[in-house]
Amino acid sequence: MTSTSTTRDSTGSSNPEFVNARVRSRRAALFDDEDYRKLVRMGPGGIARFMEESEYEAEINALASRHDGVDLIEYALNRNLAKHFDDLLRWSEGDLNEQIAKYLRRYDAWNVKTAIRGVYSGSSPEEIRDDLILAGELDDAVLDRIVEADSIEAIVEALEATMFGEPLEGSYDQFESQNVLVPLENAVDRAFYSELLADVDTAGHSEGPLALYEEFLVAEIDFLNARNALRVARSGAEIDPEDYVIEGGELFSADELRGVGSDPDQLVELLRDSEYGEELSAPLDQLREADSLIEFEHALDAALLEYTDHLSNVYPVSITAVMSYVLAKTREVENIRAIARGKEVGLDQQQIEEELVIL
Repeated sequence: MTSTSTTRDSTGSSNPEFVNARVRSRRAALFDDEDYRKLVRMGPGGIARFMEESEYEAEINALASRHDGVDLIEYALNRNLAKHFDDLLRWSEGDLNEQIAKYLRRYDAWNVKTAIRGVYSGSSPEEIRDDLILAGELDDAVLDRIVEADSIEAIVEALEATMFGEPLEGSYDQFESQNVLVPLENAVDRAFYSELLADVDTAGHSEGPLALYEEFLVAEIDFLNARNALRVARSGAEIDPEDYVIEGGELFSADELRGVGSDPDQLVELLRDSEYGEELSAPLDQLREADSLIEFEHALDAALLEYTDHLSNVYPVSITAVMSYVLAKTREVENIRAIARGKEVGLDQQQIEEELVIL
């Protein structure tokens, strides 16, 4: 997937009705919660056979002669995800194509953070590469450099000419002094959302599809800020919330995030009393019942998915339906990957289920 896919047609026209009809068909083929419950009872071979009987058939068949077990599942998932997102760009035209391409740069952010986490934890280049999602715009040469980097500083240098370069350079000293990844990961997210919101901020739309597009992005940022507040609180690092809040959100002030960091129940109440509360009653109950940070983060992910699904139904011819599908498809891939990896390392069914984002 390259930036050439983002070229606007000469008229700037879009085709949301056509694209969203295709997306609805793809959305209907996603695995549901019952499918995940079946998968957690299978070994890697059974998972691969289950995938072969689903819309992953082409990828499993194409890769089965070279890979097996968890490797086969991993490569099939990554190839299938890239295919689906390439289809979104192939189907779309004009402004819609450009908006989708910009949104899919989230996987550039994903890949940069994956490389940073991998180097930080001592993972091999092969392990890092397996976790990449090849659906963004960073070219192969840059991805190779960050995967093969022997230090986080080398990753920062490799990304100097990208939109992540300056933010990462600005946060590197804080990373070195605190030895936590939050400043770097936050810099990556800030770069992505700053780029994504640049056009929206100046549009001045108060209703219609563009207003809903902005509402979708604001919700993502609000939930990301909540997650970051929790991570910083658990890390023990001396970082002020104002230093890592992603601009563009509306729900949290720095003072509120300080409170969230010390009391997760306060986060639940902030969400319940917010514009998200009406649509998120059940997910917010799951948030309150979460016993660990990872469970809390998964419940946050489920709440965001629930809310973005709601937005995609409010104005079905807007890009929000596409964005909601992107999140849902990514959730499917991450869930299947978590099940396969859990089986590989011998986790029991309950432990694996705790790694899943299930609505």
